[in-house]
Amino acid sequence: MKPLKGKVALVAGGTRGAGRGIAIELGAAGATVYVTGRTTRTQKSEYNRPETIEETAELVTAAGGTGIPVQVDHLEHDQVKALFSKIDEEQGQLNILVNDIWGGEHLTEWNKPVWEHSLKKGLRLLRLGIETHIVTSHYALPLLIRNKNGLVIEVTDGTAEYNKENYRLSLFYDLVKTSVIRMAQSLAHELTPFQCTAVALTPGWMRSEIMLEHFGVKEENWRDALEKEPHFAISETPRFIGRAVAALASDPDVVRWNGQSLSSGQLAKSYNFYDVDGSQPDCFRYLVEVQEAGKPADTGGYR
Repeated sequence: MKPLKGKVALVAGGTRGAGRGIAIELGAAGATVYVTGRTTRTQKSEYNRPETIEETAELVTAAGGTGIPVQVDHLEHDQVKALFSKIDEEQGQLNILVNDIWGGEHLTEWNKPVWEHSLKKGLRLLRLGIETHIVTSHYALPLLIRNKNGLVIEVTDGTAEYNKENYRLSLFYDLVKTSVIRMAQSLAHELTPFQCTAVALTPGWMRSEIMLEHFGVKEENWRDALEKEPHFAISETPRFIGRAVAALASDPDVVRWNGQSLSSGQLAKSYNFYDVDGSQPDCFRYLVEVQEAGKPADTGGYR
């Protein structure tokens, strides 16, 4: 079944992590997926990592869709404008916009108050995590609203409820992730007259390439990390949020979620999908009820 066959998606920030997982699952549902990022096989971004947009696009195609890589720095207006001119010329439509641009792992200084945190890094973090999303939406939405039932997904970390109650380990990080949620609410208001939908979506504790490296494991042996951090047992693959996006994009009544803050675990229950290992991790409920409550790691009832 290819419920998204004939649909055109952009995953902005699809080089690795959640963006890659989302792009693959949109491809598996039959979509044509444009994948943007700064790292290509001939040029690396400040991350200096091996993952590339070409690799993601090839994974999209292998999954059953059509992957198209385009190198874009989403802070550069001319590059972003040219991207949507290209999509318009080649496809004539844009049905799904996933704003997953981030780039801040090496900039956040965890558990440092604002007066100790590098101001240069913090302000760069704000630009990468907020400004990029605004620039992308500015140039994307005139194309998306040409057709009814367009969908915008703002990818963040944490639900509105969770972030309201919890300090996210850095003023700058906290501000970025909360702002993206508010951005989705604002976009929902602006898109309603055009019968289009915007939501904020968060993964749980995601086993991205960078997170796996942090624990010194690979996806195949990720459970070895539980010796260092037992609560990592609640973690999920990037494909899980990808399946959440594909479910939203395939839902003819997706407007019912307009303006809401959603999580991969919440949508898994609503749409009855599972992670690649057959589980349904409910990370944010686990964080509150187990980890932050000081209880021993036990995912019983949460996966």
